Amino acid sequence: MIYLVLLLVSFSLTYLIKNYAIKKSLVAQVNDRSSHITPTPHGGGIAIAITWFIGLIYLYFTKQIDQTLFYALLVGIIISVVSFLDDLFELSAKVRLIIQSFVSLFGLYILGGFNSIDLGLFSIENQIFTNIFAFFMIIWFINLYNFLDGINGYAGSEAVFLSFASYLLFGGSHFLLLAVAVLGFLYWNWNKAKIFMGDVGSTLLGYNIAIFTLYYANQEPRNLWIWIILFSVYWFDATLTLIRRKLNGEKLSQAHKKHAYQRLTQAGWSHYKVTNYSIGLNILIFCNVYFISNIFIAFLVTLLILFIIMKYIDSKKAFS
Repeated sequence: MIYLVLLLVSFSLTYLIKNYAIKKSLVAQVNDRSSHITPTPHGGGIAIAITWFIGLIYLYFTKQIDQTLFYALLVGIIISVVSFLDDLFELSAKVRLIIQSFVSLFGLYILGGFNSIDLGLFSIENQIFTNIFAFFMIIWFINLYNFLDGINGYAGSEAVFLSFASYLLFGGSHFLLLAVAVLGFLYWNWNKAKIFMGDVGSTLLGYNIAIFTLYYANQEPRNLWIWIILFSVYWFDATLTLIRRKLNGEKLSQAHKKHAYQRLTQAGWSHYKVTNYSIGLNILIFCNVYFISNIFIAFLVTLLILFIIMKYIDSKKAFS
């Protein structure tokens, strides 16, 4: 029952935020980096954040979430507030990075650090190395989720997929909570979007996924690879695009439209088609994790699939 209530909360809040944003002209304007063609309200991620944190508190007081995970996720309030201000006032990159660094350190501290990195043949257990890795991973997840929030339904459907996939693999009421918090917003963002998520939503989702990854990897080192595989559509695109732009001698801080999903829309695919195909790809990747017992083989199979798909996208719209 609580999940239905929270779904309605997210749905209603998104509707109210949409109307308020239209009334106050708080819309995302079309620019060179945009994948949309008409000014559209943004800030729908506020509904996701409010629903998520209300639900988290409910889970805590009903003892349905581990205390360590609860407090680590609660740190996400900071990134949500700062990102909301960024949506309104466009904070400098330096300010955003400082806040993201603080949030990453705080969340990692609450988790008790990151224990080890299992590389199959050996494990890295040096706490200095593992925690440096975890710190930068949190920052990267926050930013890459923001980078890939660019077309209708794409970021929201990724979060819903990860929520349900993780629930099937790990259990946990917090995954169902995240699913309903995003689904209420996604109704208004699907296909012909009536409102966008904004940084307030995308950075929070990126932070949550990073915390889930580290929390479950601390319980069982193999879980790190499960999360890496499940989130691979996003990190693969963002990371490969970053490397390619660096090799091209581009200024990495410069806005661009070179991610795979953006190039597909430039090639004539609708937002709806790109999002639906990404959902299908995610389901295929989930099958790798679910049916291939050796997690490293599952990872290699996933990489092969992603490389093949990237070559196809390159043939549709070359990376230049």
